[in-house]
Amino acid sequence: MLIQITCLTRRAICLLALGSALLLAGCEEAPRPPTLERVRDDGVLRVVTRNSPTTYFQDINGETGFEYELSKLFAESLGVDLKIEMADSLDDLFDRLNQPDGVALAAAGLVETAGRKDQARFSHSYLEVTPQVVYRDGERRPAQSKDLLDKRIMVVKGSSHAEQLAALKARMPELEYEESDAIEVIDLLRMVDEGVIDLTLVDSNELAMNQVYFPNVRVAYDFGEPARVAWSVAAQDDDSLLDEANKFIDRVKQNGTLQRLKERFYGHVDELGYMGAYTFAQHLQQRLPRYEKHFRKAAEEEQVDWRLMAAIGYQESLWQPEVTSKTGVRGLMMLTQRTAQAMGVANRLDPKQSIHGGAKYFAHVKELLPASIAEPDRTWFALAAYNIGGGHLEDARQLAHKEGLNPDKWLDVKKMLPRLSQKQWYSKTKYGYARGGEPVHFVNNIRRYYDILSWATQPQLEGNQIAEGNLHKPAINKTPPKEQLAPM
Repeated sequence: MLIQITCLTRRAICLLALGSALLLAGCEEAPRPPTLERVRDDGVLRVVTRNSPTTYFQDINGETGFEYELSKLFAESLGVDLKIEMADSLDDLFDRLNQPDGVALAAAGLVETAGRKDQARFSHSYLEVTPQVVYRDGERRPAQSKDLLDKRIMVVKGSSHAEQLAALKARMPELEYEESDAIEVIDLLRMVDEGVIDLTLVDSNELAMNQVYFPNVRVAYDFGEPARVAWSVAAQDDDSLLDEANKFIDRVKQNGTLQRLKERFYGHVDELGYMGAYTFAQHLQQRLPRYEKHFRKAAEEEQVDWRLMAAIGYQESLWQPEVTSKTGVRGLMMLTQRTAQAMGVANRLDPKQSIHGGAKYFAHVKELLPASIAEPDRTWFALAAYNIGGGHLEDARQLAHKEGLNPDKWLDVKKMLPRLSQKQWYSKTKYGYARGGEPVHFVNNIRRYYDILSWATQPQLEGNQIAEGNLHKPAINKTPPKEQLAPM
């Protein structure tokens, strides 16, 4: 009997111990689901970025920017919505990225560096940039590292350029430079432009996009090898979202989507050059305010973007209402006599009539394009047709089709347009010879002017820098608020 009781007691103790263990196990936190699973369960991809022409900004049409558009495509591929969050600084960006239940991805033009390995892990690269030393025109141009000595140099704190200078200082202890978390790329370029500092370092894509605002800034030399721009996830994050991002980037590289996106945002940034940028900056202040109300009114009536109409006007006449070309086109929008009559313009030299006629004609040309051409390509095609005519544009589209290219994509058709001036090609077309290189140049220039106007008139800046309907003080002469500056 004693033996039986003892066995029962031992069994009870074992059952009690087992129950306690199960109870304790139940109190422990469940394993954290993979990041990709959490994103899909939430239905939202949270992305942290920065406000700049190269990454993300808002205009009257909504959100845009290279990083925004690429992130949006990624979110769509995951079947979730995109939520953008803005960082005030690089430190803030990486803090947000590494917070528990923080943002899932950083898409801010970040360069992968050894110093950032503790803060983030990087995706496959989708853009290559070159770090560059910039100086002020009129000053002695530095040509090598020793020329950086005894110069006032400043870079953004925590940037890839700060890492590069730190590495150089290890070899050249006499090198002096300053890091600041109170400034960003636009500040640095302005400071060089105004002679506040002697030198800074920026990436080639950022300089190209911002060059127009700072006509005195020049490239001294490339500071090292090209660098990889990539997305990043938290340093301690699992591989699920990063792996999916890598698959997405590889896919958009292969199917041409990434190249088209690069073309959209970077394919025309070098068109102006130094003098063109300086001249545009002057005319933006001195001439556009006289005609802006007419551009806005005409655009509203024809349901087109007033800034695009202003860009066309600048390309055509530099906003000069009494210009006449050798071929007889006249006025601010440089209308032919035939076009002016068709659009109801009685006096081509009257700026109001010219602008309204140009807007009406552009809307008409755009409407005539095949329905298969979607935005933003539709706008670029309409600009080309505005310049060269719909017939020649259709010839170029047919040449693209015969070459196995997409006749509905501007990136493909603009390769064919120059062929219209070559007999071996135009002899095979319906409308024959045309100066096919001109519409390519025409579209590239207008896109650059349009980009500048879009950035300068975005809602975040317009309240502080450009009064509604007044561009007397454009963004080129002001530094945007800190939260709206360019990233590195």
